[in-house]
Amino acid sequence: MKKFQSLGDDDVEIISREVVYKGFFSMEKLHLRHRLFEGGWSQAFTRELFVRGWAVGVLLYDPERQRVGLVEQFRVGAVGLPEGPWQLEVVAGIVEAGETSENVASRELIEEAGIDCVELLPICDYLPSPGGSNERVELFCGLGRLPDKGGHFGLDSENEDILLHILSEKEAFDALAAGQCNNAATIICLQWLQLNRDRLRQALS
Repeated sequence: MKKFQSLGDDDVEIISREVVYKGFFSMEKLHLRHRLFEGGWSQAFTRELFVRGWAVGVLLYDPERQRVGLVEQFRVGAVGLPEGPWQLEVVAGIVEAGETSENVASRELIEEAGIDCVELLPICDYLPSPGGSNERVELFCGLGRLPDKGGHFGLDSENEDILLHILSEKEAFDALAAGQCNNAATIICLQWLQLNRDRLRQALS
């Protein structure tokens, strides 16, 4: 496949980097310059970077019974929105030092959905907001048998209060069409499922 990007990391000069805030996440101030497409270098300039890191998301799918598992939980970034701050999402978690994306997927599936046996299929790897954050999200489809109904999950130590919903394919796709899944990872996963569900079901036969 042709690679379209003509510049890379070697074409950026970090003049200085300063941590200006460190809490649950951190913020850095970078002074930098980069090469220009027409040659030469840009002027030095400053950018703030929200350091969010690498996250993993898993869409739960039962191809035999055509069921989808999504979780609902409070998200501070959605406070003040008309639909409220409780988001319908895929299971997700942050990659810690020494972990693989598969490790994180397995850990979060147990913590957020009580499920410990799925086959992980890669969906995609993307940057949600590269203009100001280094967050990277890797998405999987978790294939397996889902329970007949959801339940209440999450870790008290992390202030998690998570509700697992078991939906039919139609209910999940209707929720997507109605704008009830208004976060990037869930939209991407459900649209991927719409394109690939027939192939996943055919693999069972």
